[in-house]
Amino acid sequence: MARAKLYYIPGIVWHITQRCHNKDFLLKFSRDRKNWLYWLFQAKKRYGLHILNYAVTSNHIHLLVYDDGKRDVIPRSIQLTASRTAREYNQRKGRRGAFWEDHYHATAVETGDHLNWCMVYIDLNMVRAGVVKHPADWPFCGYNEIKSSPQRYKLIDTKKLMRLLHIDSQQRLKEFYKKWIESALISKGIKRESRWTESIAVGNKDFVEAIKTRLGIKANYREIKEANGTFVLQNQRNPYRSNFPTKMGHLKGTAGD
Repeated sequence: MARAKLYYIPGIVWHITQRCHNKDFLLKFSRDRKNWLYWLFQAKKRYGLHILNYAVTSNHIHLLVYDDGKRDVIPRSIQLTASRTAREYNQRKGRRGAFWEDHYHATAVETGDHLNWCMVYIDLNMVRAGVVKHPADWPFCGYNEIKSSPQRYKLIDTKKLMRLLHIDSQQRLKEFYKKWIESALISKGIKRESRWTESIAVGNKDFVEAIKTRLGIKANYREIKEANGTFVLQNQRNPYRSNFPTKMGHLKGTAGD
């Protein structure tokens, strides 16, 4: 299985997903989803994590972040958020054993339109699951934060997000994002797309080829495929789990951390 340290590339937007152990619904209670968000906020304060979007479901999380070149920010943030959420859940429930899968998965996402599409995909997660009809009805995703721009406990780095989306004001961001969501709902563009959660990179041809080149021999046997103008650097049959160097044991059996 590929190890995290093999795939670190700075200056990239990453879509990170992490599932509960055995896909169990360990985040089914709102208090645990709120707890994950609390520790994500702490990670932002402690390490300077650039959060672009997020969603917490009943058995997995989505996190969209920007890597500014500080090598340990993302893995330390995920380690803090995952380990504290697991520890507090297990203590409350008197539970032992792993809370999360061994590794998280990270996909490099090109800025601009592909970032836009990835954000919409994340926020429509619980719509796809049939739990809500609109992301505004799910308080554990970034949609409402982007729409309301809270002053306290703000997770999303709005300034960074606007720059990466090439939008010049928060008001325009709110307007555009609402239109993007509504367009996806009207067109039924809410189905699951494995490119966002299982590939190594998603974007235009130049971007994906550049990621493959930067990976060098580590990208051997990875194919680039195209569908409807979007290019994907595919994973090997064995899942590509993470892009960032960290002691992954800290996320394995997190009850003891």
